[in-house]
Amino acid sequence: MTRRSWARDAEELFGASRRGVITVAQLEDLGVPSRTSYRRCRPGQPWQRLLPGVVLLRTGTPTRRQLLEGALLYGGSEAVVTGLESCRRQGLKREARPGEPIHLLLPAHLKTTSSGYVLVERTTRLPAPVTLDELPLAPVVRAVLDECRRLTERAPIRALLAEAVQQLKAGPAELSAELEQGSDRGSALPREVLREIGKGARSPAEAAAMAVWRRTGLPEPVWNFEICDERGRYIATPDAWCDAVALAWEIDSYEFHFGQPGYAATLERNNRYAAAGVAVVQTVPSRLRTEPRAVAGELVLAYRAAANRPRPPVVLSGRRE
Repeated sequence: MTRRSWARDAEELFGASRRGVITVAQLEDLGVPSRTSYRRCRPGQPWQRLLPGVVLLRTGTPTRRQLLEGALLYGGSEAVVTGLESCRRQGLKREARPGEPIHLLLPAHLKTTSSGYVLVERTTRLPAPVTLDELPLAPVVRAVLDECRRLTERAPIRALLAEAVQQLKAGPAELSAELEQGSDRGSALPREVLREIGKGARSPAEAAAMAVWRRTGLPEPVWNFEICDERGRYIATPDAWCDAVALAWEIDSYEFHFGQPGYAATLERNNRYAAAGVAVVQTVPSRLRTEPRAVAGELVLAYRAAANRPRPPVVLSGRRE
């Protein structure tokens, strides 16, 4: 393409781009002077600047994929997408938040820095990418921990790690190993939450419940184990179970309505507990966050009451996956 013909060949320019995203350097190779590229990104002109040296060959709001293509062009050929974007592309069921950055990993020797919506992290441990839909993605275990290291509160870290285990099948042992191999920066809270998950927490609410239980000073329960009656008939799989006194703790949502299957299943479970003589404490997830001290007090009282009655013939079985 010559400098005289590029303006007439918009289709060819678009064909050389990534979904309409292209670098100024690539445009120069196609005959578009850099000053022309930048001029066409001014208000009222047909293109727009996404990042330094990266333009979108149209106006309007870029799609998430176009932003991602722009980030990769900005980062260069060795860039690897990590964090939530990588997790989402590999199956995490979360929508992108408005303004959520795209997190890139780059080799430590490069000088590229964060800009605009792109968060650049230079690393000596650049992972071999997983390629999906022509995108270089950090493996799930690395991506989720790269995001966790940036978080400063326990609750979102719990939520993300629990989702990674449940939705992306990331193993707690793999996550712990990756955490130990990386930098200590931002690792303290993820390490604590992974210990909770390793003990059996299957959700953010259960991880929060473990933290509340530690306030009680009571013997540590087991988490997510089946219990059966003396004839081996299944009773339930309580979130927490104190075997010495046959006390079950369930983290139950109050958002059921009569007639819904979830509500009916909860009633049936509670009826089985009652028939077997099991003491049960039920807590809604929101109270774990808003009233941890009160919940801990209720658990202590329930434990003492259970200890003062004859223990029913209930048998602890294996963990239900």
